[in-house]
Amino acid sequence: MGDDGRGSCGGEDVSDVDCQEAVRQLYVYLDGELTEERRLQIAVHLDECGPCADAAGFEAELRAVVSSRCKDRVPDSLIARVAAAIAAEAAHSDPGRTSGIA
Repeated sequence: MGDDGRGSCGGEDVSDVDCQEAVRQLYVYLDGELTEERRLQIAVHLDECGPCADAAGFEAELRAVVSSRCKDRVPDSLIARVAAAIAAEAAHSDPGRTSGIA
């Protein structure tokens, strides 16, 4: 951490965002849930701060691995039962409706 306690990885501030803030907002950054201005501020920090960029790269790669490995196939029978339950609920809520999901 820098002498000011802000957590700058390189010993000096490289952007308007310090390392603690960059790491704290890393997940919302990776999820694309920041304002454009804040996303750009974090991106500048990551471009200029190797340790934070490494952390962001690791998290992005981990997400990709988890996403590629966790693709359970939902059985067709379950899909059919859920669709039938939704259609029955819709028909119950609107007795004039005769078809399935609109």
